[in-house]
Amino acid sequence: MLVCMDVFKDEYKVTSEFMASSINVNPVIIRKILSQLKDAGLIEVKRGMGGATIARPLDEITFFDVYQSVDCIEENALFHFHENPDPECPVGKNIHRVLDDKLLRIQEAMERELKAITLADIKSDLENIWER
Repeated sequence: MLVCMDVFKDEYKVTSEFMASSINVNPVIIRKILSQLKDAGLIEVKRGMGGATIARPLDEITFFDVYQSVDCIEENALFHFHENPDPECPVGKNIHRVLDDKLLRIQEAMERELKAITLADIKSDLENIWER
């Protein structure tokens, strides 16, 4: 959605309907995501048919920024699972002790990768494909 906003910003009013047709989803879904991106300060939205624009240069927006904006998980809770396993079960009573640190390491590795990729990288890759 964000790259679409940037690519078409000078040609069209980039509205939820416009993006929904590109993505082939209901505009209501797009509006929900736009609201989250706006709340995070990544985009600006003009009411009515004004359209959406990106608030910062693409090279200043990482996948992590987008992930934090639209993902509905709590901090350090990507792999959230049952809080009260059976204390009588040898697996249940120890599962958090053996898994929590490993799952946190996995989440931290994923977040490092998300921080390393910008929307400018995606736009550049798209432009390279278009030139072929």
